Amino acid sequence: MGVLNQLLLFMVTLPIVGWVATRGGVERLRDAYAVMGLLVGLIFLRPLYSRVLERGVLVIPAVYAPPMGACLEIDMLGVFMALVALTLGVLASAYSVRYMERDTGLTTYYTLVLAMVAGMVGVYFAGDFFTLFVFWEMMCIASYVLVAFRKGRWAPIEAGFKYLIMSSFGSATLLLSMSFLYGATGTLNFAYLSASLRGATANVWLYSIMAMIVIGFGVKTAIVPMHTWLPDAHPEAPSPISALLSGILIETGLYGLCRVLSLLFGVGAYALLIAALAVLTMTVGNFLALLQDDIKRLLAYSSIAQVGYMLIGLATGTRLGLMGTFAHVLNHALMKGLAFLAAGAIIYRTEERSLRRLEGVGRALPVTFMALTISLLGLAGMPATNGFISKFVLFTSTFEVDMAWLGVVGVLNSAFSVAYYLRMMIILIRRPKEPVRVSEAPPSMLVVMCVMAFLIVLLGVWPEPVLEMAEMASVSLIDLERYIRLVVV
Repeated sequence: MGVLNQLLLFMVTLPIVGWVATRGGVERLRDAYAVMGLLVGLIFLRPLYSRVLERGVLVIPAVYAPPMGACLEIDMLGVFMALVALTLGVLASAYSVRYMERDTGLTTYYTLVLAMVAGMVGVYFAGDFFTLFVFWEMMCIASYVLVAFRKGRWAPIEAGFKYLIMSSFGSATLLLSMSFLYGATGTLNFAYLSASLRGATANVWLYSIMAMIVIGFGVKTAIVPMHTWLPDAHPEAPSPISALLSGILIETGLYGLCRVLSLLFGVGAYALLIAALAVLTMTVGNFLALLQDDIKRLLAYSSIAQVGYMLIGLATGTRLGLMGTFAHVLNHALMKGLAFLAAGAIIYRTEERSLRRLEGVGRALPVTFMALTISLLGLAGMPATNGFISKFVLFTSTFEVDMAWLGVVGVLNSAFSVAYYLRMMIILIRRPKEPVRVSEAPPSMLVVMCVMAFLIVLLGVWPEPVLEMAEMASVSLIDLERYIRLVVV
């Protein structure tokens, strides 16, 4: 709970600090305060981890205890997801200090970043649908504004509006599913809902609720065919926001799918539906990425394909498969976060997003190109990167449940993705017709990128910490009996 309190405290006080810093001519104080807020949240996560490790599930009621009262129910899955969100939030906000210095309204920017991250953490810690929905909307509203933050141009406004319309439809669908669930069970608490629906006979109402939940969370997760907002929103947002959107926000939708579907319907009860969506999502994402010239739009379609890989573990419903999904959530946050930040560094110096016009830029920006190359190799699943580890676990898990065909499709898609990753690297490094005269990004941006590149390689050769945390997260999701027993009294 301390984590969420700290994030909300910094979010509320940052406008005051920003006003004082602006009036005093020390804008860096505001930037440092925003980074510190996320860092403090990350530090407070350590004692929370110890408490959850000891108790299994930490129940914190708001006013009244469950099943009627809103509450937080924090387990290892929630802690794991919060770790990913806060880590990427710290890195992206530290990168923003120099990247966003040319923009105005930065007090609003950092306040919205804190609100978005706090909303995500609230979703991970929510113990009932009402609490989840409140934090979900907080996260969504902040992300709408951040996508359209550079409102001086039409493209960000159009992308933000499209994102708003589609995401609001998903939220309304979730709200409708909540009303059906409350009418059927008299509660919105996850554990009590799971206990109430245990052994329920499948009927049209349950199937309708499942469909609404898949649609509601699927829009935010950018599952094909609910993905069309993402290729516009991610390129038009500032690059640190693109890193957060792709690195963890769309995975928040995936978390919702995992949490709610498993509790309400049981792990694996929706295998064929999720498997079909996985195949469609990874295939469409990879194919459309191959056709892109805009470097950020290419990375956006790549994110859609990566979601398809994560859905493989959810489709299997096994301990190994879910471990692979959650490991890939963390690995993808680092890899795709770094890819967007490296692309942002290139755009920061060249003010150009077209790959055709960026020919040879990698020669002038060797550190940035090295970081981008490491991230792309990880996304392609090359050995000695963390992406290889989580993909290997995901594809292997399909053989446990007679879904080897799904693993084969995943391998083929991963191999296909190498084509556009290599194309990007070749264009950026080959000798240009005219010399490229640009300098590296500011040191603070390079440090963030180098740290993320180091982690991608480190977790590729030493994956045990990630796999151990991902396994604990998967066990907490699968062991429904223990979850219900610790909450229902």
